[in-house]
Amino acid sequence: MISEYKKSLPENFHADSRVWIYQGERAFNEIETTQINELLDEFTKNWTSHGAKVKGFGKVFFNQFIVLMADETASEISGCSTDSSVRIIKNIEETHKVSLFNRQLIGFFINEKIALIPLQEIQKSFESQLINTETLYFNNIVLHKKELEENWIIPLKNSWLRNKIS
Repeated sequence: MISEYKKSLPENFHADSRVWIYQGERAFNEIETTQINELLDEFTKNWTSHGAKVKGFGKVFFNQFIVLMADETASEISGCSTDSSVRIIKNIEETHKVSLFNRQLIGFFINEKIALIPLQEIQKSFESQLINTETLYFNNIVLHKKELEENWIIPLKNSWLRNKIS
């Protein structure tokens, strides 16, 4: 079931922990997913902000989404620590020849698979009935753990995209 991802989220992180989601333009294979998870684990173990340890978490979900999380109740995230997380994502992009910053590709769960639709084709996809108001959408703009748990994967009708279809 699609909501199984919640079981992989750290329970000991505050609900307001900051979240960043990076969607791959393609799915990672199992070997890539394992390599990326190991890299994220190493990164979060050593993640710091102004010398203080960041309580961090990173994992690949559905072989396509990289989720980074920082619990700021332990230490605040600085611009430098955010920059270091972006560097690791750019490193993953380069190593695996995949774009993780294309916000024009919108993720949906269609026919038990993740499908990416260019933003400019959302209306056409709706008209052709590839997607409908109940189609699950990956809301990659969530900002906190609680939102990740409750609003990451939502029906299209509950998202900002509802204004893009008629």
